[in-house]
Amino acid sequence: MANWSDSYLGKLRQVVGDRLLLLFGSRVIIEDSLGRVLLQKRSDFQLWGLPGGCPEVGESAEESSAREVFEETGLTIKGFEAVGLSSNPAHETVTYPNGDRVQNFILILRAVEWEGNLACLDGESLALEFFNLADLPALMPNDHPVLEKFQEYKKSGKFLLF
Repeated sequence: MANWSDSYLGKLRQVVGDRLLLLFGSRVIIEDSLGRVLLQKRSDFQLWGLPGGCPEVGESAEESSAREVFEETGLTIKGFEAVGLSSNPAHETVTYPNGDRVQNFILILRAVEWEGNLACLDGESLALEFFNLADLPALMPNDHPVLEKFQEYKKSGKFLLF
């Protein structure tokens, strides 16, 4: 999306201000051939996190996830696998630096096929890098449980609610 204020969420914020919103969104886990996970250094919090975001009107979860990943990383996702749903308010209630508050309901997807070259395209990502799950940088607090549950998912193959 070229301008955040033109997005569905941007327009909604113009009406409701910084009040707490319940939001659906997604985060996408992208692994390289070594099993490392792609993280973006976020421009808003200056912390590392998984790419993802919220849909625009008329988008499916898969379409919005693919769009968000492309905007934030330059990668094109060709297929997804559902890992779980993160909705625990203790982890998914976030106050942004501008004061906006959200309680997220986040579909966690794993990219099963992707292509392209890493590029910070939309200003949301300051850097992009693949990290070993055993050696992660300073993460967004709501991404810690996601990556922990992802390791559980890799062992069980079962969709997780957390």
